[in-house]
Amino acid sequence: MLDSRRNFVKKVAMISGISTVSPLHSFNIISKPILEDEILGHGDFRYRMVRDWARLDPIKYPILNCHEMVRDSKGRLIMIGDHPQNNVLVFDKSGKLQDCWGTSHPGGHGITISDEGGEEFLFITDSGWFMGKNSDMVAHNGRVSKTTLDGRTLFDIGHPQTIGIYKSGDIFRPTEVAVNPQNGDIYVADGYGMDYILQYNSAGEYIRHWGGHQNEDSNYNIFNAHGVSLDVRDPANPKVVCTSRTENSFKFFSLDGVYQKTVNVPNMYVCRAVFDEQNLYAGVCWSTPKDGKFNWKEHTGFVTVLDGDIVVSNPGGTEPIYISGELQPSYQLGHKPFYHGHDVCVDEDKNLYICQWNANGSPPIKLQRV
Repeated sequence: MLDSRRNFVKKVAMISGISTVSPLHSFNIISKPILEDEILGHGDFRYRMVRDWARLDPIKYPILNCHEMVRDSKGRLIMIGDHPQNNVLVFDKSGKLQDCWGTSHPGGHGITISDEGGEEFLFITDSGWFMGKNSDMVAHNGRVSKTTLDGRTLFDIGHPQTIGIYKSGDIFRPTEVAVNPQNGDIYVADGYGMDYILQYNSAGEYIRHWGGHQNEDSNYNIFNAHGVSLDVRDPANPKVVCTSRTENSFKFFSLDGVYQKTVNVPNMYVCRAVFDEQNLYAGVCWSTPKDGKFNWKEHTGFVTVLDGDIVVSNPGGTEPIYISGELQPSYQLGHKPFYHGHDVCVDEDKNLYICQWNANGSPPIKLQRV
């Protein structure tokens, strides 16, 4: 199974069957130069890089992969990771660690915050990929948990086979959750499993699903459904946004799964869409290099920022260029400010906090808006 996952990623092919983009990280990390007062990005979205923002003792609070981060109503920044000693780290805005909890999500991959009548909850996605006894990444089936902000589990959403949605042998390795702020509906992206978006109500009861690979209308096909988000920039027409990462695109659907549009970001292997006002932010985990030889083991990531459907800035990458209305490929800067962009969190001052997968245990990096 492991070899087949590696072969898939190397080929980066859109195949029918199980999407098996590997989250493995067992390869050497090269060191990077630290540039003082480094400015990244383009146009109105330029940032000063603050590498040492997170004040963290790596012995007491180790990080394996820093996967995602959200901000609560108190301004705290809550990070999900997959180190077996701790799953959730909570920082204040200055980067000081405020809290640390959880060992029950060793495949911690996605984190989403929801507000229910003034009370906030977390939805934690365990992808099923976590470190085994020999320090190898071992594949299990995953789950989604709704918890309080201090980690008390309220309920889990488990394998869809238990309710007759998946067949015996179908893999469930969810990567992300989105929550509708109006009615509490839960949208689960099975990004390392069957590539479906599964919709549940606020009590975790199944409603419908869509996506996968073998739809007559190819717009509904999703290849590596790595992220899912709610786009409420137009309150009259909210949308579910799913990353089809192998297709280098975001796909937009109605709340009940009807296809709306696709936004292509050529050669960018983007993670979940993060919305702030009219902007869409995303980590770019990899980018296909100029020679066209994609290799998931290479550090080729950065961050991208869209204004509406137009890419306006690539912090850590080259300036976005459009020719005849078509976005041209973007590339990581030569000195590699980031290894892999896995998630972006935006604060009230429009600063960004970047989570990186496979970055030598790196905590979040701050990009201060200039």
